[in-house]
Amino acid sequence: MRPSVAIGTCGFSYRDWVGPVYPKGTKPAQMLELYAQRFPIVEIDATYYRVLPAATFAAMAQRTPDRFRFTAKLPGTGTHVPVELAGKVHDDVLAFRESVDPIVAAGRFAAALMQFPTSFHPSDATRDHIVALRRALPDLRLAAEFRHREWQTNETLELLRGLKIALVNVDEPHFKDLPRPSADVTADFSYLRFHGRNYKTWWKGDSASRYDYEYSKEELEPWVHRLVDTAANPDVREVLVFLNNHPRGQAVRNAQLFEEMVEAVLPPGSVQGAPTR
Repeated sequence: MRPSVAIGTCGFSYRDWVGPVYPKGTKPAQMLELYAQRFPIVEIDATYYRVLPAATFAAMAQRTPDRFRFTAKLPGTGTHVPVELAGKVHDDVLAFRESVDPIVAAGRFAAALMQFPTSFHPSDATRDHIVALRRALPDLRLAAEFRHREWQTNETLELLRGLKIALVNVDEPHFKDLPRPSADVTADFSYLRFHGRNYKTWWKGDSASRYDYEYSKEELEPWVHRLVDTAANPDVREVLVFLNNHPRGQAVRNAQLFEEMVEAVLPPGSVQGAPTR
C-alpha cells in the first residue's frame, strides 16, 4: 500500500482568518466546520495550555465529517519540565488521554504531539522522561518535536524507533542551535511542521509574530523532495503535514500550495482531500 499524505494547519480558530480564510462575519463557533471543508486534518494547540473536557472533543467530532481527524499537543506540564522532575509524568498527561478518548474511540485521533522546549537537552534524565511519556500513553501514536539541535543524532533516532515515536521534522529559522531540515523516519508515520523563517522575531516575539511568515514556492520545493523520500520508505504508512505560520491565513495559503506541489509528484490519490459527510 502506498502511504497517504494529510496536510492541514496548526490550529483553525484565529480572528485574523476572518476575511482571508473564512467569510466576513464568521463566528468562532463556525470556524471548525468551515475549516473541515478545506482540509482533512488539524493540529489542536489549546491542549498545550490546558486539558480540554472530553465533551469538547466529542463536540468537535460531531461538527466535522466522519473521516476528518485531529492531532493534539501534549500539555506543557508534561513536556516542559525541570531536569529534576524528568521521568515523573504529570497528572495532566493522563487527564489528556481521557480527554481525547471520544476521538480515539471514533478512530479520529491521528497522533499526540510532544513539543519539547529548547532547554530540553539530551541526557539520561530527559531520555528517561521520553520513555516515561510513552509508558503513560501506550496506545497513542506519539510524535516528538525537539527544539535543540543536540537531539539530531543516531542515538535519538534509535531511541524513538525503539519506542515507536515519530520524529517531527521541522522547517524553521536556521539558527545554529535549532534542528536542521531532515526526512528521518522513526515510526510507521511521519510528522512534518512548518514554522516559518522569521529570524527577527523568533526569540523575542509572541506566538503570532514569531510565526508571521509566508513561504515561497522555491522554499517549499526541497520539502516536496524530502516528503517523496519519506513516502518511499516501506515502513511509512502516512505522512502528516502541518503549517504553523498562521498570521493572516498564511498557513492556509501555504498548505494549499504545498498540497498542489505534492500532488504533482506523488501517485494520484496519495494526498487526502477534505472529507465529506
